[in-house]
This record gives sequence, structure tokens and C-alpha cells, in this order.
Amino acid sequence: MISTLTEYERARDELRDLESRLGRLEQEYPIGKKGYTKAGVRKLIARLHEELAVYEGAEASRSTETQ
Repeated sequence: MISTLTEYERARDELRDLESRLGRLEQEYPIGKKGYTKAGVRKLIARLHEELAVYEGAEASRSTETQ
């Protein structure tokens, strides 16, 4: 789980890398080829989106409480 700004930034970088990797896989391999690899990358992307959302929600909650 992401708990610091550094981890958040690292996760965003990883997300960008995974999205470009998925794009390359989709261009290089037609539908039906490397399906497990593409599915795995999509799963990692989804997990990172969830973790980023949780961190962003927690940060928004903290900033609202301090105002």
C-alpha cells in the first residue's frame, strides 16, 4: 500500500512504464497472442490505479480535515 509521496511518485512512474509496455505488446502481437502477458500487465495496471486512488483519497481527506 502506498503511504508516502515518494511511493506515490514511484507508483505513477511504474504505471506509465506498464502502460507503454502494454501498448508495445498490443502492437507487436495480434489478438490471441501473448494473451496471458497482456492480461497480467492489465492486472498490474488495475492494481496500481486502485492503490493510487486510495492514497489520493486519503490525502484529500487529510487536507479537508486540516482546513
